[in-house]
Amino acid sequence: MTVKMEAIKAAAIGCTACGLSETRKNVVFGSGDPTSKLVVVAEGPSAMDDRTTLPFSGPTGELLDDVLEANKLTRNEIWLTNVIKCRAAIRSGRVIKNRPPKASEIKACAKWLDGELTLISPAVILCMGSPAAKTLIHKGFRITQERGIWFTETSYAPFVMATFNPAFVLRMEGEDFTRGRQILIDDIAEAQRKSAEAPESSQLTLF
Repeated sequence: MTVKMEAIKAAAIGCTACGLSETRKNVVFGSGDPTSKLVVVAEGPSAMDDRTTLPFSGPTGELLDDVLEANKLTRNEIWLTNVIKCRAAIRSGRVIKNRPPKASEIKACAKWLDGELTLISPAVILCMGSPAAKTLIHKGFRITQERGIWFTETSYAPFVMATFNPAFVLRMEGEDFTRGRQILIDDIAEAQRKSAEAPESSQLTLF
């Protein structure tokens, strides 16, 4: 990780801008290659991510690694991050479940995502799930209707597209899972193709 990205990470780890700082185990900052032209953005950390400090841990990460491998990619070759850096959860009886982040939490965390994306200056952003797409593409984004469409008028990259979150695909069964997995493979392939076509960006000084 570059010096400037390390500085952003260090500041994020100490963040107390919203109430999630009181319930998190760890801040889950982005990981991978901060010089990559392709950035993957999901909604927020899972319970496993909260323990490991890495985005896309556990079964969700295993599926992500699988669909990346199908495209001859590894997570070390791209940048993986989330809209929010702390797990948003709610207690239901004895179980603590993930919940959608509040608008105030997304706003409080926006400076960290802004810092990552501004520093990386990616050619392509692939949003995994509608919450990330609503943050980075447009507020009324609908995954069932707009998945796989390139958007070119966004703040952080010339090309932004959304696909399913691997966590969503994992809840599918049988043929639905097979189709969902293939959609992920195909959408990552399209994002990889688009990033390969893009000229080298005029990134900020990384060191």
